[in-house]
Amino acid sequence: MKKILLPTDFSENAYNAIKYALTIYKNEECRFYLLNTYTPVLYDTEYILYNSTQPNLAEVYQKNSQNGLKKIAQKIKRDFNNPNHHFEQISAFNLLVDEMKEQVKSKEIDLVVMGTQGATGAEEILIGTNTVQAINKLRIPLLTIPSEYEYESPANILFPTDFQLHFSSPQLEPILNVAKNHTSKLDILHVFFGKDLDETQEKNKKNLNEVLDDFPHQFHTIEDKSITSAIKNFQEKNKVDMLFMVNNKHSFFENLLFRPVVNKIGFHIKVPFMVIPSGKFS
Repeated sequence: MKKILLPTDFSENAYNAIKYALTIYKNEECRFYLLNTYTPVLYDTEYILYNSTQPNLAEVYQKNSQNGLKKIAQKIKRDFNNPNHHFEQISAFNLLVDEMKEQVKSKEIDLVVMGTQGATGAEEILIGTNTVQAINKLRIPLLTIPSEYEYESPANILFPTDFQLHFSSPQLEPILNVAKNHTSKLDILHVFFGKDLDETQEKNKKNLNEVLDDFPHQFHTIEDKSITSAIKNFQEKNKVDMLFMVNNKHSFFENLLFRPVVNKIGFHIKVPFMVIPSGKFS
């Protein structure tokens, strides 16, 4: 049974991500863990300020959190009521990413699905601090859903890579599972910066072709000034329903996502984005 963690702050954006998860895995038996944490800003200010006079303030936050989770569970049952899906509710006095790490370990979570923060009036979806931290700190696959994204079956999956890694079928299982269940085509995108693939990259490309042998796939090489620009241009010219990347911190991914720009980065993600860590998940 697949175990999926669904963080929620009870916003429409969070529920939109939940809906996506329940839909894309509707034919698989899954146990979903609905998680809400209730400390963020108030932990350092109001909680400490009023704790001496209102010792039950944490209990109020806990009750609100638990009531919110119950409402989400009722809404899910009303909207979906899928016998393949089972749910547990987790209310925790903790910071979100720290609690996610604990739950991933204790529950042996296979995948986290969460919403991204929307950018009003902008073409980009801003990936906020929590999402970037989750990508950086969680050693399991993460699927992020843009705010207000309406579900489409992931028939076309874009997979940018620099061919620096030697992939195996078990490592790529999260995306291959999606591709198998939705008859997806994988478009493998390499960005050419004026230097041909070296011997190792050529071997890794050949190996990837063999790993994907049972799946419709096509290799693309685009000359562009940056990875983000290449992804954006590819999406404008081709149908893309999901973006998939491997987080190898010693490759272009680190430069792409972890630049210190006020803890937020503008990235042209208009579709669900799955990222898996390189190496063995833990």
